[in-house]
Amino acid sequence: MRKSMFLMWGDELATTLRDGAVHARLAAVGVRRLQVNVTDDPVAGALRIDHVDDPIAGFVSVWDADAAAVAEVLGQVGVVHGYAVDEHRRLDPPEAWDGSRADALANVAVLRRPAELDHDEWLRRWMVDHTTVAIRTQATFGYVQNVVVAPLTAGAPAVDGLVEELFPSAAVTDMHAFYGSRGDDAELGRRIGELMASVARIGADRDLDLVPTSRHLYEL
Repeated sequence: MRKSMFLMWGDELATTLRDGAVHARLAAVGVRRLQVNVTDDPVAGALRIDHVDDPIAGFVSVWDADAAAVAEVLGQVGVVHGYAVDEHRRLDPPEAWDGSRADALANVAVLRRPAELDHDEWLRRWMVDHTTVAIRTQATFGYVQNVVVAPLTAGAPAVDGLVEELFPSAAVTDMHAFYGSRGDDAELGRRIGELMASVARIGADRDLDLVPTSRHLYEL
């Protein structure tokens, strides 16, 4: 299925992106499944990294829908930039398509390929080498990699990948819950060191947005 992901900026997106009237307009342009990730109070204490000057406030994902029409609807509630992506579901998260909030810290990482790596090598390091490290060193129970194929909106910022990672809700404030180190400080340090070395190999130690969100799924 064709997947499109939209980065969103604006006030009150945690409310407006969950508004039934907005969902009705999206349904009218062919959206049948809708994923909304928003920054809100339940994830306010989580680690956040902002590369862009204006922090990203939310994400919208749709499948097999007219991306231009979706962007037009979303543009009525905020600033939007969209990307066609190739979705790779490495750890399928539990999914309830009823609009409820997932019991999780749902991080979305916005990746940019470093200039010193060609596209194929960057993809290999990310999709092959890094994937196993990321899953092994963190307490993720959902891990979805989205390779950007093309921008969908004029002037879209350069983005090469979007990673969705689900962690236990306790990971918002507890590093051991984030890394799955079970209170062992030495193991926590080891996991952080291994992960950060792998992150540096794909250039995600710079030019990165890491956005903690709440995740909601809808059938329209």
